[in-house]
Amino acid sequence: MESETLIEDGFRLFSSSSSSSKPSKSTTPTTATTTTTSAVTKTLTLPTPPNPTTFADLGLAPWAVSTCAALGMKRPTPVQCSCIPRIIAGEDVLGLAETGSGKTAAFALPILQRLALDPFGVFALVITPTRELAYQLADQFRALGSCLNLRCVVGRRGMDSVGQARALAARPHVVVSTPGRLKVLVEGNSDLPAVFAKTKFLVLDEADRVLDVGFEEELRVIFRCLPEDRQTLLFSATMTDNLQALLEVSVNKSYFYQAYEGFKTVESLKQQYVFVPKRVKYVYLLHILSKMEEKGMRSAIVFVSTCRSCHLLSLLLEELDQSAVALHSYKSQALRLSALNRFKSGQVPVLLATDVASRGLDIPTVDLVLNYDIPRYPRDYVHRVGRTARAGRGGLSVSLVTQNDVDLVHKIEDVIGKQLDTYECKENEVLDEFTKVCKAKRVAKMKMIDDGFDEKVKARKAQKQKSLAEKGLLKK
Repeated sequence: MESETLIEDGFRLFSSSSSSSKPSKSTTPTTATTTTTSAVTKTLTLPTPPNPTTFADLGLAPWAVSTCAALGMKRPTPVQCSCIPRIIAGEDVLGLAETGSGKTAAFALPILQRLALDPFGVFALVITPTRELAYQLADQFRALGSCLNLRCVVGRRGMDSVGQARALAARPHVVVSTPGRLKVLVEGNSDLPAVFAKTKFLVLDEADRVLDVGFEEELRVIFRCLPEDRQTLLFSATMTDNLQALLEVSVNKSYFYQAYEGFKTVESLKQQYVFVPKRVKYVYLLHILSKMEEKGMRSAIVFVSTCRSCHLLSLLLEELDQSAVALHSYKSQALRLSALNRFKSGQVPVLLATDVASRGLDIPTVDLVLNYDIPRYPRDYVHRVGRTARAGRGGLSVSLVTQNDVDLVHKIEDVIGKQLDTYECKENEVLDEFTKVCKAKRVAKMKMIDDGFDEKVKARKAQKQKSLAEKGLLKK
């Protein structure tokens, strides 16, 4: 779909232009200012900024500098050094930087500084693709704005819509929401669009996912509520065709920061695989998890491709008395937050998750990432294994590869530029537990039938097809 179809005329940073063409991809990391005149984009390469000394050097107020120090933020990161002064100066920004680089503070600090000068609500609207990210962003805004008596509201499904509409009507300083929930709230209450009439900042976090065609209708509704004289800030970990095309057709001066070198993994990460028969993959999973303590590993995330597999494995581990929590979209929001908090706090050593946990979530220490299912796209593999070996620490990723996954693994190796090493796994030790694990799996399957999980899946699928049909996106 053409990028113009995602954008309303009022979307100031990236206005549509019929004469523009989609730019070619660039894998060269740059920090650039982009100016468009008559649909022609000129990119001026700026020198790499020097290592910042203090947050005060970026133009932040004393209270903001003190807050950063109290939170243990000693020096600004490159993305903060480059973007904070531009945002304070009133420029629109598209920032590309890897997960864990400090993107949230790069836009939250200048927003809060402007808010402190002229506090009113709703001052900033932050759109993010998942509920977990919405809560995390709200927590970070509250922490950074702790001395401002900041009022921040999270909009997401799974909560009383009347209560959320009332909270928005009270005009909090910052609203953080998923696109779908905000659309429902705005359309369900005729007074709510006016709440955003004076909003000064629109932020799209994980912008590559927010601008996905699946959110097109939601974004159209949201953009119509916002004023034209706002700052628009887009931050993402990866460059996509949509983002690059949007940058190309920018009609006003916008600042483009890019610290992006394609999909890559860090050197401190050991990436390994074990070739397994498909029918006993879950036995190998249990064996690897049982060796965590022996190898000095405190925590692991197990990534699976479907909610059904995630739920089944959680029941299996429960039956085998293996402490674990599951994170997938069929759990209630309260249970999802509880699972995430128990894992982050170290109460539970294993988190089973779909790709909802592969990006953006701030989980400080993960020793092991297990790919129970190999992802279809190499970028998802990179995001998954990026949950470990963060901030210079070491980490291990292990992928369970079946005969059906060989081509996918080869694509991953081509993208990351290295071959996966073999994970040493003694087959006789694995199969010693075969009978015990098989019995537990049968019990887990019966429990899943009893709790009606498959019926929930069917109902969700029917609801999704109905929604796509209403948007005209259902494939015939």
